[in-house]
Amino acid sequence: MDTPTPAGTNSHSDEICNLIKETIRDFAALHIKPNIRSWDEQQHFPKDIFKAMGDLGLMGMLVPEALGGAGLGYREYVTAIVELAKVDPSVALSMAAHNSLCTNHIFMFGSDEQKAKYLPELASGRSVGAWGLTEPNTGSDAGNMRTVAVKDGNDWVINGSKNFITNGKSADVTVVMTRTGEPGDKHGATAFVIENNTKGFTSGRKEDKLGMRASETVELIFQDCRIPDNQRLGEVGDGFIQSLKVLDGGRISIAALGVGTALGAYEAALAYSKERRQFGKAICDFQAIAFKLADMYTDVQASSLLTFHAAALKDAGEKVTLASSVAKYHSSETAVRVANEAVQIFGGYGFVKDYPAEKFYRDSKLCTIGEGTSEIQKMVISKEILKN
Repeated sequence: MDTPTPAGTNSHSDEICNLIKETIRDFAALHIKPNIRSWDEQQHFPKDIFKAMGDLGLMGMLVPEALGGAGLGYREYVTAIVELAKVDPSVALSMAAHNSLCTNHIFMFGSDEQKAKYLPELASGRSVGAWGLTEPNTGSDAGNMRTVAVKDGNDWVINGSKNFITNGKSADVTVVMTRTGEPGDKHGATAFVIENNTKGFTSGRKEDKLGMRASETVELIFQDCRIPDNQRLGEVGDGFIQSLKVLDGGRISIAALGVGTALGAYEAALAYSKERRQFGKAICDFQAIAFKLADMYTDVQASSLLTFHAAALKDAGEKVTLASSVAKYHSSETAVRVANEAVQIFGGYGFVKDYPAEKFYRDSKLCTIGEGTSEIQKMVISKEILKN
């Protein structure tokens, strides 16, 4: 089954999407597939792979060519994430966090000087980016974060910690949200871009995770971390508003991650069902299995259409809060359902690491948690549809 990318009205974009698929398939076959199990077991973050992906234009897909990026849109970006996630969702997750969170935050809200300094390095893959919002006591409740930045002359001094930060230990550049006002104030947060060698900024323990194990997830620690005011992104107090706008696009990334994860699990189950024989015939010839595959296929197609719809709205410059939340919610839940059914179709072999189903099963759950849980997505969706 080919990646279900809806045909657009732009034939040039269709050609680019097809080229992206072919390029990633060739790259993944050579550089990712042979290492999936070892990376997963060792929780190894393959930083060198991201430099190679940068050479292919995958680390700065949304960055203009003038700043060293590929100058592409969300349709092409979603295509890339889906294709990577079909092979290894953890690699796709780290690529998405780098692109749509760190790099895109700097592109959207950085000064011309900040863009010129950081974006070419990030887009090339020479630098890996991370984005820090979540804290131990404030997940979805970001308005009450405890990481505080205090102005001291022309500098800011940051104290606090972040957790569950993708790419956090190996990142060269991290965009961090801090509280500069009162807790709960929508204008009480400010974003800063921090380089990895900054004094007082360190990474803590690496999380030992259920899935997405080749995607690094760590704690960030700030102890009297002093940075100049020119590291501030946008105006003081705009950090929370910036984050919401960044997350609108980030949720499209996680929706694409869900589509790719579900698609990878579906394709593995489909191939296995044609090879595995019981009672003298392939198990796909039994209605119980055939109907499972039909449901899986339908769910993947629906999630794909929702995700590419959100991407089209984003490319058109329209508001995507509702569409991105719908896509993220549906795709992430689809990933879990499809991965679960894949394990069932594999039977006993779905429970062992020699076959791909169990990894898709473990990886899929993160899609329902990262960048806003399914419960948060339902909250966003309900607020949007009840506005009028």
